[in-house]
Amino acid sequence: MASGTYDIIAVGGGLGGASLAKAMAEHGARVLVVERETQFKDRVRGEFMAPWGVAEARELGLDELLRSTCGHDLPYLNWYSGPLQAEQRDFRTTTPQGLPVLGVNHPAMQEVVLQAAADAGAEVRRGAVVRNVRREGAPTVVVEQDGRAEEIPARLVIGVDGRGSMVRKWTGFPVHHDPEHLLISGVMFENMPLPPEDTNYIVFNFTLGQEALLFPQGQGRVRAYFVSRTDGVARLQGAADVPRFIEECVWAGAPAEWYSGVRAIGPLATFDGAATWVDHPYQGGVALAGDAAGATDPTWGQGLSITLRDVRVLRDHLCCTDDWDAAGHAYAEERDRYFGAVHLVDNWLSELFHGVGRAAEVRRARVLPLIAQDPTRMLDHGFSGPELPVNETVRRRFFGEE
Repeated sequence: MASGTYDIIAVGGGLGGASLAKAMAEHGARVLVVERETQFKDRVRGEFMAPWGVAEARELGLDELLRSTCGHDLPYLNWYSGPLQAEQRDFRTTTPQGLPVLGVNHPAMQEVVLQAAADAGAEVRRGAVVRNVRREGAPTVVVEQDGRAEEIPARLVIGVDGRGSMVRKWTGFPVHHDPEHLLISGVMFENMPLPPEDTNYIVFNFTLGQEALLFPQGQGRVRAYFVSRTDGVARLQGAADVPRFIEECVWAGAPAEWYSGVRAIGPLATFDGAATWVDHPYQGGVALAGDAAGATDPTWGQGLSITLRDVRVLRDHLCCTDDWDAAGHAYAEERDRYFGAVHLVDNWLSELFHGVGRAAEVRRARVLPLIAQDPTRMLDHGFSGPELPVNETVRRRFFGEE
């Protein structure tokens, strides 16, 4: 290989770019990761890895690394309807993977995995900005660093630069958007007087279409979220809104004592819950992965798991053939399938649990007792993975239509 050329350039050094760089460097590829951040920041999301995502991390050789550095096992789920506990669950005995949820500090996770990529032999450039990606002829990335621009060709360019992906824009992938329907607000707390730190907490207020969520991070830290409809509570943003954030969580049904004496140790921010995605995220030597290829509603916590599935599937296809164009198309076809399954199930869940009005109340009054009597009616794809069936029979059973 000529000096200055790469097999793969990953645009973005977060979980997707770093884990792919690690995986492919371990298989002998020459990989460059371009990351604009010199230090990763708290971006108020991405701390929940579902059991099926933890299984993907294991396939990539990441689960023990994460668990020993920045991860926190969360084997249990307590969920509530208002103040009444409706279910307690142990993921280790109720998922096909037999694994707990993994809570992670997102910036720490990014640093750990990016260092692992470098240790595996990938070249990492931080503080470098990608100005363009072109796919005429050999895919080429225009990188600017220290006032100097460089055009760098590669066999394959991977856009792993998030929901607002510029790689996606520069290379002409059309983007689809769901209608906006939910807002999700989050903040990191410390000194939170919760029960044991091995449990996820979800509290629903069905009448208002609201939800309060708590994901312990270990060492006394808890990521707290509040979900509301876009036609409900105004956006919560900044330190001045932390008291109102707590009030809304309590109004949704979370016990006030859970928040007694807490201190916010990170930003409070609100994000739209609408999914965005592209069809077939590979063309002409450029692949998209993670949120750049498609991001589901963060309310349902699938982002990290989907990203790791993307990396594992792309790695497997690239490593089994010298025809990387065919491998890229095979990845994109598979990605469309599992992303589509997660996306559809997320929308069904939102329809049931966040719908408001008389018709929504009547539906829940019919459906929830049926699920309580027969838990197999519940959609478990968010914890157990998109290989579970997704079809009209599943939908009808979930909504109590048969």
